[in-house]
Amino acid sequence: MEENLSGTLAIDLGNTNTVIAFQDQKDINSVLVEIPNITSSPGVVPTALWFEGPSKIPKIGNSALKMKNNSNADSFFHSNFKRLIGKSIEKINQKNILNPYECGEKFFQILWANIPHKYEIKRLVLTAPIDTYKGYREWLVNLCGAISVDEIALVDEPTAASLGINLPFGSKIMTLDIGGSTVDMNIVKIEGGEGKSGPIAELLKFKGNDVSSISKQKIRCAEIIGKTGSKIGGKDFDQWIVNYFIPGNNYVSNLLKAESLKCKLSSSAIKYENKYPLKLFTEQNQEKEFYLSKEIFEKILIENNLLNHLNSLLKDLLNQARGKFCTVDDLNSIVLVGGGTQIPLIKEWITKKISKIQIKSPPPVESIALGALAMTPGVKIKDILNKGLSIRLFNKREQKHFWHPIFCRGQTWPTENPFKLILQASHEKQKIFEIIIGETQKERSYDVIFENGLPKLSEVQSEEEIIKWEKKPLKIVLENESNFGEDNLKLFFKITKSADLLVNCFDIKDEFLGEYNLGNIF
Repeated sequence: MEENLSGTLAIDLGNTNTVIAFQDQKDINSVLVEIPNITSSPGVVPTALWFEGPSKIPKIGNSALKMKNNSNADSFFHSNFKRLIGKSIEKINQKNILNPYECGEKFFQILWANIPHKYEIKRLVLTAPIDTYKGYREWLVNLCGAISVDEIALVDEPTAASLGINLPFGSKIMTLDIGGSTVDMNIVKIEGGEGKSGPIAELLKFKGNDVSSISKQKIRCAEIIGKTGSKIGGKDFDQWIVNYFIPGNNYVSNLLKAESLKCKLSSSAIKYENKYPLKLFTEQNQEKEFYLSKEIFEKILIENNLLNHLNSLLKDLLNQARGKFCTVDDLNSIVLVGGGTQIPLIKEWITKKISKIQIKSPPPVESIALGALAMTPGVKIKDILNKGLSIRLFNKREQKHFWHPIFCRGQTWPTENPFKLILQASHEKQKIFEIIIGETQKERSYDVIFENGLPKLSEVQSEEEIIKWEKKPLKIVLENESNFGEDNLKLFFKITKSADLLVNCFDIKDEFLGEYNLGNIF
């Protein structure tokens, strides 16, 4: 008897492929979900829908793709709809009987109904694009009302992708995504880092109730620094391969064979000069054998101006980034997603164009879904700090004390990761360190003044006011005296479920000095 699994399901709805991954609550590893006749490979569902009308049984994924070459496909075959959800400018194929929102809804409902029964879904995690986030989220909220699962969370795609490869909060990353029908390039800044609040998932449903409009926990999306793209993708590469051997031929069976060999040639294990047979049907419906190698495949891509096109897109992207004071040197990483980025020629191109930045190439299709799971291992409603907490430090250059933020207003608690701080001696022969905590009493704001009886905003912005806690400061006594400016103490701050501010203290040699409760944050 097959064992049932209980945990979190992630669905990353993509324009070409949708990925479904599952993580059991007792396991740290994720699995890609297979659904007979729907997935094309483990966890991967072609984002396609065949819908003739309410009286006919609809098909999605692999089953829908098999119908693509039918004579009435213009009306009943739907694809390429995800990118139009939340975007009103562009129109989909006017012959289709469903609009993009209806396509997405039907696709999602059928997918949900076909998840194998062995998966007991306690929590559902969905992903959302950031360029059409507002409209896309609204569509998802309406869709989630009919889904029978207690918890539903939402994460944005770039943040999920970055967490899937363990990039630190606050990173600036460039993503190159080459899917089946589009090339997308963007540069984004992930929330958090440097004392700022980190990214969190947004809860749409909790304990079976819709909390999308009342939850304190609002998604903190990655910031778009630059974005560009075009409607060229892997399906065009397949057509170029067929055209190279049989100009003008677009038989579906030929395109599928070209796609299969393209994927094989994208492997680093395949030698550059090796040739592989490709059997294609001619216009006379006769099968003819051709041979394709990496060398010929790269020649086809170059002759169809792919590299020139990518150069143009990259130039536009970097120009946009410079307009927001972001250069290539500011990037933490370049992330390759989408099957097309596995082609050696494209990897070589981006490596040469931006040679100084680390390039990460996670599993190209499922990285966002797996990152979404990593972002929500135990997502729950958390409280939000309505005031900041700071520690008083000494600025040796200016020879005066100042307040350094530990936790910022808007950050969630209880904290999952402690805030680390290294203290230096502020004077010679120092043995005693005082931990003095303050809280933000007044947020920075513009004062309202009146001129001739009319309200106006003052030109000068008032500073944040930090008030020292009345609680007795913690004193830590070291065994040895310290010299001015030397690193001496490592502090790890956290906020507990009971709203207590705790600090774990270590000396510079990592000897544990104790855990202390500095007081309650309320």
